[in-house]
Amino acid sequence: MHEVRENVPLSELTTFKIGGSARYFVDVRSEQELLESFEWASSHKVRHMIFAGGSNVLMPDAGIDALMVRIKGDLWGVSGEMVDTWAGTNLLLLIESMGKNGLGGWEKLAGIPGTIGGAVRGNAGAFGSELKDFVHIVRALNIKTKEIREFTNAECDFSYRHSYFKVTPEWVITRAIFKLHALDSVDSARLVQETIAEREKRHLQNVRAAGSYFMNPVAPEAVQKLFEEEKGMKARNGRVPAGWLIEKAGMKGARVGGAIASIQHPNYLVNENDASSKDVLELALKVKKAVLDKFGVELQEEAEVMQG
Repeated sequence: MHEVRENVPLSELTTFKIGGSARYFVDVRSEQELLESFEWASSHKVRHMIFAGGSNVLMPDAGIDALMVRIKGDLWGVSGEMVDTWAGTNLLLLIESMGKNGLGGWEKLAGIPGTIGGAVRGNAGAFGSELKDFVHIVRALNIKTKEIREFTNAECDFSYRHSYFKVTPEWVITRAIFKLHALDSVDSARLVQETIAEREKRHLQNVRAAGSYFMNPVAPEAVQKLFEEEKGMKARNGRVPAGWLIEKAGMKGARVGGAIASIQHPNYLVNENDASSKDVLELALKVKKAVLDKFGVELQEEAEVMQG
């Protein structure tokens, strides 16, 4: 196992740039090292917590009294149309690399920040495409029993921004096998570029945030109808954009301390001026209350709020 470091600042490891220090921190690059990290935490009588890419997480101001285990390393192997990849692999790097190998189909996921493990766990998606559409097998390690098991796509219980692993945290994703299809490398590169350009138009770039803070909720029919009439587009599976609800509830530009519900994209809660985790949490509560009061819709966090 790699060196266990002490008092590692977490703010610089997340896109939010918020949070205190981890009491202990270690990088792991294999299932064996992951097991060793659990054993280290057990022998030192501290909790252990898994840390992925840092792009969809809010860390507490007081830091975390635990061993933070970061699954790291870009590793994969290809066999036919199957790619077997380590959980620490960067999603965009993998999509681009597979495209150069003449494999694709998942280019609409290009530009989603983070690692394979985090993306599978949250069933990351964009532009009508989700990671579940490509998952063949997910391999995971049970923290409690030390068992390693392979889950089929059906066993992963994927749905919108959800998987079995999100509600059963004792299973830590270590690898995923994806089924892609043959695609000309030039076409794949073009689709990746088009997707990233579209993301840059629709989403804020290079801001201190965790991406979309809330999931798009299923809304009552009257709210769906209002959205469809105003925007001229269908509410996909009954869901309406959280950002639209936040804006209609008058919370675009709302502030608490150094945190703001972005004027350009209200579902981005942005660390504009040295915001604390407390600022973000209070702003999130204000936004949720306003949306609930106006529409009767309860917003759910997409960002992972870590507990110290």
